[in-house]
Amino acid sequence: MLYLDHAATSPVRREVLEAMWPYLTGEFGNASSTHELGRRAQAGLEEARAGIAAVLNCRPAEVVLTSGGTEADNLAVKGIALGRRDRDPALRHVVTSAVEHRAVLDSARDLARWDGFAHTELGVGPDGLVDPAELAGAVRPGTAVVSVMHANNETGAVQEIAELAAVARARQVPFHTDAVQAAGSLELDVQALDVAALSLAGHKLGAPKGTGALYLRRGTPLRPLLSGGGHERGRRPGTSDVAGAVGLATALRLAAEERPDRTRRLGAVRDRLISGVLAAVPGAVLTGPDPREQPGSRLPGHASFCFPGVNGETVLVDLEARGLLVSSGSACSAGSTEPSHVLTAMGLPPEVATTAVRFSLAPGTTAEQVDDVVAAVREVVGRLLGARG
Repeated sequence: MLYLDHAATSPVRREVLEAMWPYLTGEFGNASSTHELGRRAQAGLEEARAGIAAVLNCRPAEVVLTSGGTEADNLAVKGIALGRRDRDPALRHVVTSAVEHRAVLDSARDLARWDGFAHTELGVGPDGLVDPAELAGAVRPGTAVVSVMHANNETGAVQEIAELAAVARARQVPFHTDAVQAAGSLELDVQALDVAALSLAGHKLGAPKGTGALYLRRGTPLRPLLSGGGHERGRRPGTSDVAGAVGLATALRLAAEERPDRTRRLGAVRDRLISGVLAAVPGAVLTGPDPREQPGSRLPGHASFCFPGVNGETVLVDLEARGLLVSSGSACSAGSTEPSHVLTAMGLPPEVATTAVRFSLAPGTTAEQVDDVVAAVREVVGRLLGARG
């Protein structure tokens, strides 16, 4: 079996498990307790927070620990929008791109439905990228927050976040980026990106599911979404998951250390996969930017295609029968019969968008394995097209 769905989740790394183990066993104290066991747990929690901050190039106090990317996105979009409106009732507008993860899109839509906000969705080009000029035209005096993802979970398209964030900052609007898919593959220096908020999830990096964080620039207004305690400096109540924080910090550190070599090697394997599939399957469509023509425009481990004339889910089933585990797009939308909102926003017809197949490579994926994948795709899609014809 070859697992090529790392954009959905990744296995927990051994180094991460070993770092977490003490806090799952002997050092099990509640970090809010004042006795010795609690103090040791608190020390472990703050050491982990400092480790996360070091990767992000921010202050430890600017790291809010969460249960994952979805919570971090909700806290950023809703929390900042409501927090800023609390200070200025005229701030009742949010801006996102049309290709965001549902955690961001639905947060913005909830603000529109329940809290009286206007919501602008920025269009994207055929490559899935936002035009900074369009963002500049969408931001207005009443805009409370802007959110554009760092890299897309379905296509791997990488946005020019620093350029987009500069547009918002010039208008004194906080800019949030969902970096869940980007973490591990792209630089996460929040000073260089110039963002006010950034979301992370551990399970894309080799940490357990249920771990995540939100970077929140000091001074950014935030209304907490939960009630029940003063944890995380009053921004996110709930008993602290010390082991989870340690695991996330360890995974982030390892990813940052390994990124240069991994990115270079995986990019070459990804390009081999793209070239192979496009040559093997006449009519196949690469969704998102072509990194062979635009270096750096796509995550190094992502390749996604549409195969017009076949059913994407059927391709998945047939590939799985050959030992290849891939997906049709976002795991969070698995089971939906609707075409991908990301692909239709990029201009693909719905009947083509439903043929999508995403390959997200492992750090150790080899050229030989990619050649086997290309051969399997050629066989499966060719047979399905032949049966249809």
